[in-house]
Amino acid sequence: MTGLVIEFVVLAAVVIAAGVVLARCCDRIAELSGLGRSLVGLVLLASATSLPEFTVGWNAVRIGAIDLTVGDVLGSSLINLLILSVLDLVSRQRGQMLSKMAAAHALSATTAILLTTIVLISLLLETKLTLWRFGPGTLGVLAAYVLTLRLVYFDQQFAMQQEPKPEEAETGKWGKYLLGFVGGAGVILFAGPRLAHTADQLAVATGLGRTFFGTVFVAGITSLPEVVTTIEALRLGARDMAVGNVFGSNAFNMIVPAVADLASPESILSLAAPTHAITAAAVILVTAVATLGLLYRAEKRFWFIEPDAALVTLLIVGALVLVYARR
Repeated sequence: MTGLVIEFVVLAAVVIAAGVVLARCCDRIAELSGLGRSLVGLVLLASATSLPEFTVGWNAVRIGAIDLTVGDVLGSSLINLLILSVLDLVSRQRGQMLSKMAAAHALSATTAILLTTIVLISLLLETKLTLWRFGPGTLGVLAAYVLTLRLVYFDQQFAMQQEPKPEEAETGKWGKYLLGFVGGAGVILFAGPRLAHTADQLAVATGLGRTFFGTVFVAGITSLPEVVTTIEALRLGARDMAVGNVFGSNAFNMIVPAVADLASPESILSLAAPTHAITAAAVILVTAVATLGLLYRAEKRFWFIEPDAALVTLLIVGALVLVYARR
């Protein structure tokens, strides 16, 4: 099993590095276009940071590891929120991460709740109906995402108004960032299938099962591009944009099962283990708590503890314990 662990770590490092390159390149492309965090930037950045989930999820479904895919998608949302709360707890900056200006991102959070709720209902219904190889739940997620995308775009436009406008750049400088984006995507597309296969073997060899292994370990790996961009935003003092990045990525992650349906004869949400419903419900609950933190504008800490972040952390840890117990 040692060889599997080494292979998993090496492949994970490759995916992490490529994901970071993707996120940074597409963010620069969005800035150089003169649109900033516009609709193009939002979709490009979200797709870049979610590409590991797409590739690992698609290839996991192809080898029959459906629970690995669903666990990865839902676990990634939980881990994104966990990282955000932990960074808030250890932050020594004045004021809350979930601050007054961050309330502009409540729409992105509500979108994530909406899409995750559709996934949760699909997991509970376990319906076998399909249309063009899509299940009712995945079709609902796609429709809801398209309908809310324009609303999220205006939300991002409002957030962008709170930041200094980026300097104009020459069009000729796009080349290296576009090349970096294509190169990073190619690396992930190459490493993704092997990472999914290795993760599946480790899930069986360790006895942890595909559900728990996908929810914690694979999700942790595929979430690292979002983590890196969040940490970078916090380092630059853009705490509100870090919050928006997490909620936007969580919403985009919910369309991964819809894409993965194309690699499965049946909708993967109808075949997934019922335990995933715990993770989905936890994502909804934790996102709702975080949204309350956005809208409640009192800025206080008990000693050095931020109450909202502490509660979010406890809820996520509790949910992971439940998933482990039901694996």
